Amino acid sequence: MKPYLFQSERLGFRNWSIEDADIFFKEVNNDDVVMEFFPFKPSLEQTKDFITRMQQMYERTGFCYFAVDLLENNDFIGFIGLSEQSYLEELNTFVDIGWRLKKSVWRKGYATEGAEACLKYAFENLGLKNIYSVASEINTNSIAVMKKIGMQQIKTFEHPKLLDHPEIVSCVLYRKSTL
Repeated sequence: MKPYLFQSERLGFRNWSIEDADIFFKEVNNDDVVMEFFPFKPSLEQTKDFITRMQQMYERTGFCYFAVDLLENNDFIGFIGLSEQSYLEELNTFVDIGWRLKKSVWRKGYATEGAEACLKYAFENLGLKNIYSVASEINTNSIAVMKKIGMQQIKTFEHPKLLDHPEIVSCVLYRKSTL
């Protein structure tokens, strides 16, 4: 069994290994359906850079978009976790919760289960007070997960990093607080 930072009923959350890069690239980042609401599909090199950034963020903060495995067979399925973001001026740096899972595990409740476990970890272990989530307004699946985990919509806005992508620029911001 792999050393997990924490677990939910069916999922194990861990820091990344560079060995995750090939599967993450091939089965997640290179899938047209998974990447439908993103401005581009990352290359293998960009995928490796992402993994390095997540490893560094974990070392610095105690969190990242965690690599996630199914506990029943230790299969790597993508990420669910927390990440520092700074593209919203009114929030300065904020903690985002997000997920990106391979298509073969969609519609099994893993994103919701994993996001709930990450919120618990954020509030109880890290002492964070506010967690945010952002999705393109047309990404109804991610918005449904945000609602299922008890997040409340704060606003709709034009994402400053997506201004050249009119089909996905309109985004929603959700928040969950311990207050």
